[in-house]
Amino acid sequence: IYGMSAFGLGQALGVPTSEAEAFMKAYFARYGGVQAYMQETLAAAERDGRVETLWGRVRHLPELASSNWNLRENARRVAINARIQGTAADVLKLAMIAVDARLRREHPEARLLLTVHDELVLEVPAEEVEAISRLVREEMEGVADLDVPLVAEAGWGATWYEAKG
Repeated sequence: IYGMSAFGLGQALGVPTSEAEAFMKAYFARYGGVQAYMQETLAAAERDGRVETLWGRVRHLPELASSNWNLRENARRVAINARIQGTAADVLKLAMIAVDARLRREHPEARLLLTVHDELVLEVPAEEVEAISRLVREEMEGVADLDVPLVAEAGWGATWYEAKG
């Protein structure tokens, strides 16, 4: 609902605008920090023309100063999401480095293959699955000290479908 209107949310959920508006009011009342975060992020982004992740990666947003309403509003939504999604990407990259380092030391037969969104995909000998799953969870959950807990889950199988199930 970041930057979304009650009308837009109603359309997305298939509910009347009045119901979407009531939902948004209740959401922001319950999670007051979200609205404060959005306002602070937008104020800083409009002042600086950019946003930063918690690890300092920068997303420049010159469209915030655009006279074109559509470009400006899109940049405002991007500003809010870029800090969250960019920080999540930073966390995943740090976890990937930590997992790879431990695998090389403790389980050299295992391989980190790739990332998919917020997941790490590994190739692991069957007899090591549980131990390596614990290792991956430890590294992913302990990679950053944030105000919110990082929670990782593991799945495995011979195929992607089995691992996701």
